[in-house]
Amino acid sequence: MSNAKHNVIPDATLNCFAAVPRGAEELAAAELVALGISDIKPGKGGVAFRTDRAGLYRANLWLRTASRVLVQLALFPCSSPTELYAGVYAIAWQELITPDMTLAVDCSLRDSTLTHSGFVALKTKDAIVDRIREACGQRPNVDTTVPDVRVNVHLHKNACTISLDSSGDSLDRRGYRLERNEAPLRETLAAAVVALTGWDGSIPLADPMCGSGTIPVEAALMAAHIPPGLHRRFGFERWLDFDSELWGRICAEAVEGIRRVPLGLITGYDLDGKALLLARRNTVKAGLEGQIHFFHAALQEFHPEGDKGVVIINPPYGKRLGEEDDLRELYCQIGDIMKKRCRGWTGYVLTGNLELAKYIGLKASRRIVLFNGAIECRLLKYELY
Repeated sequence: MSNAKHNVIPDATLNCFAAVPRGAEELAAAELVALGISDIKPGKGGVAFRTDRAGLYRANLWLRTASRVLVQLALFPCSSPTELYAGVYAIAWQELITPDMTLAVDCSLRDSTLTHSGFVALKTKDAIVDRIREACGQRPNVDTTVPDVRVNVHLHKNACTISLDSSGDSLDRRGYRLERNEAPLRETLAAAVVALTGWDGSIPLADPMCGSGTIPVEAALMAAHIPPGLHRRFGFERWLDFDSELWGRICAEAVEGIRRVPLGLITGYDLDGKALLLARRNTVKAGLEGQIHFFHAALQEFHPEGDKGVVIINPPYGKRLGEEDDLRELYCQIGDIMKKRCRGWTGYVLTGNLELAKYIGLKASRRIVLFNGAIECRLLKYELY
């Protein structure tokens, strides 16, 4: 494949891509800069960057807004099954996967001649196992749930990118959320919302409808300097070139920087006792026991302490929980409470329903587009003088 660009993993510089919820790309880019990574290109749905092995490990450990980090192996033109097979086969898979390891192939395609993701994944898998069988005399098995190596195929406008998924499980699975309540906010999106408010831990933060506590926990992880990936495993830990000493040093360095969150800085309120029980359990699992205050209280009882702070509300949108008619009253209440009880604070409401948002009755000073899965949302900012 003379027109294919290949970059096999042992190279000093890795071409990486952090996949990010749409709307949070610039946040992820800023996070990468904070990690000392300089060669960064934000794009739609993610950030491309170049780094070394230590940078790859740190990105997985520390990125709060990214959902996974991919390491590019090859990029080649692909408009037929033959080109796909040849391009994948050209990679030296025997250097990355042994016959006694397991693999899985994920696929995403857009605007390409090949339109069936299942077929593309299967053809890719065939090329990988054929190459390994030819080199080693045996082929590896497929394990779609917990593979040793997860391969990612991205086909866009007949250009095929083959990558290794260094994250394994999606990065929003931090490991602290024991059970998921009815319509949870993904941890990555909650972290993006907190970051977009500009909150830095110097003033109070309150969530009057906290549910199982995802927004308060993500805020506390930031304030405590706890890496979001501290309590989980990553895909790269199963790779043949995994450097356990380097990884151990990076984790130890991160643990040294952890600090306690001052009591009363972050508060969560909810009327649902079961959700609050989950919130408290999640807080303990995240290593934040006794550092977030939770109150069993209805929205009408919410009264923040202090003369300034940040209040974040993620009310139901009427798409998954309850219907719009029932929610108009709730959105009216949100506006009233912010107006009457949160003077001096800055209010933020994340909603996927702009019709309902009108019932808040306040003029938003900023409207930021974010995606909660496929739902286009707005993070609305209210200056509450």
